[in-house]
Amino acid sequence: MTTFSTSREIPATVEDVFAAISNPERLARWWGPAGFTNTFNVCEFKIGGRWSFVMHGPNGNNYPNENVFAEIKVPGKVVIQHVSEPKFRLTITLAATAAGTVVSWSQEFENSEVARHIEHIVVPANEQNLDRLSAEVLRKPSGG
Repeated sequence: MTTFSTSREIPATVEDVFAAISNPERLARWWGPAGFTNTFNVCEFKIGGRWSFVMHGPNGNNYPNENVFAEIKVPGKVVIQHVSEPKFRLTITLAATAAGTVVSWSQEFENSEVARHIEHIVVPANEQNLDRLSAEVLRKPSGG
């Protein structure tokens, strides 16, 4: 298996969910598994734009990441090519429902052996990413 897919319904509009993905300040707040924080070096949210950042793990380790925004369709789709190891392509699609938005998250690894080796990390981490995205979308702005 080289592709890990999950989905989540968030009680918000497609536009509201897309805003949490496309705004670098908001993206930095929720990206990554539980307990992680991010320092963005560059986040050019455009087709072909670079996204370079360091994820800071709760254990104190730093994880550099290099990505390219391969495809962006406002407000329904974002495709991210992770160009540093492990190499993968993440496709996020948003679809309106009666209750809000279904976020579909599909992460396809280039190397099936690598995917098998890290599946135990990737599967729960993807769920945690969607937990954090949901919290960001539904968060109340501070200051009234």
